[in-house]
Amino acid sequence: MRHTLFVAILLAAVSVPTWGHADADGTIGVVRNSAGSASVIRGGNVLPAMTGTRIHVGDTLGTGPDGSLGVILRDNSSLSLGPSSSLVLRDFLFSPDEGKFGLLVRLSRGTMAYLSGLIGKLAPEKARFETPMATIGIRGTHFAVKAGEPVSQ
Repeated sequence: MRHTLFVAILLAAVSVPTWGHADADGTIGVVRNSAGSASVIRGGNVLPAMTGTRIHVGDTLGTGPDGSLGVILRDNSSLSLGPSSSLVLRDFLFSPDEGKFGLLVRLSRGTMAYLSGLIGKLAPEKARFETPMATIGIRGTHFAVKAGEPVSQ
């Protein structure tokens, strides 16, 4: 039984991506999955968001009316976008050896779900999410938000 438990823990540890500092190319995460119309806009170039597409600070992630997109960041945070969504990864800092953390995401429209990784657990005050109407600071491990046109009353 102890041997089986050890093997299971070892396999789990190997299967989780281990990210230290950003890759030399500035990668802060990767697309885990996408469906329908989904893209990454980087420096004016529109890239199809396919499994394995690298994500950088400043990238705009977008989905069409039939699209969805899931991203995992270096600290093992997960971001999921629903249809007709657009967000910019404005800042990401993950250097646990130096005690430096930061995450700033701006959702301009659509829906997003967030599941915190190490930044949200070690320095939750350093993770912020902006929408056109509010700024969200996290104090938990997950949330969902919808941004769009204000409803008139």
